[in-house]
Amino acid sequence: MAILADFTESPIIMNSSFTPWLRHPTVLRIVSPVLLGAVLLGLWQLACVAWKVPVYLVPSPVDIGRTLISDGPMLFGALWMTLKITFFSFALAVLIGTLAAFVFVQSRVLEASLFPYAILLQVTPVVAVAPLIIIWCSNTTLALIICATLVAIFPIIANTVLGLRSVNPGLLNLFRLNRASRWQVLLRLRIPSALPCFFAGLRIASGLALIGAVVAEFVAGTGGTGAGLAYQILQAGFQLNIPRLFAALLLIALTGVALFSLMAVLARLSLRNWHESELG
Repeated sequence: MAILADFTESPIIMNSSFTPWLRHPTVLRIVSPVLLGAVLLGLWQLACVAWKVPVYLVPSPVDIGRTLISDGPMLFGALWMTLKITFFSFALAVLIGTLAAFVFVQSRVLEASLFPYAILLQVTPVVAVAPLIIIWCSNTTLALIICATLVAIFPIIANTVLGLRSVNPGLLNLFRLNRASRWQVLLRLRIPSALPCFFAGLRIASGLALIGAVVAEFVAGTGGTGAGLAYQILQAGFQLNIPRLFAALLLIALTGVALFSLMAVLARLSLRNWHESELG
């Protein structure tokens, strides 16, 4: 018993009680990535200073920060234009993709007939079809929204169909035993069962909508006051203004992380009380 008491009171065991915060979900999800990013930025800055890397090749984080401040109004105005395309296309992808998934699960014949065309939208490069869409649409903004929607819609369709199909067989038999209608099965069984897969599709589609918006802006080449971040990247590349180019890329990356995090928060708020993927 004395050996056991000495072991439980050892410094190693006692010290572990002083660091429970290291395993806290907030630390793991937020603080740890931020600390790692700060370390990587510090190493980047040290490498640029130590090796005297020219700013027109790889700007340092300090140079990028200065550019964000000096060119902030122009860059953030362009970001707002890109965000509008992203939000509209994402909302359209969610609406059309969800409705298409509901149609697909009504019949295996419908799914087998229509799903290949959804795959066709996914595998066709938006760079190839964007010029045609821009020509066919008199409104450039509408053309950009359509292009970004085509990029973002497939994860919504695929994940929602998977979720609507992945119901518990026992629960499905119970609903049928109680003579539940197709509408009752959809509302009370299939839709709740599909929510985890649906939110997974939202996380993917939010980033793809941003990518589609930027790629469509590249193809359209729209400039002026209504230009998005893609035009700022093109213009900075032509002018060899590499710090501005990196600043625009940084804004796109941070926007993508923010969209993904927003979808993750929505999923957690919706699923944390009942689904194992968001418990704890």
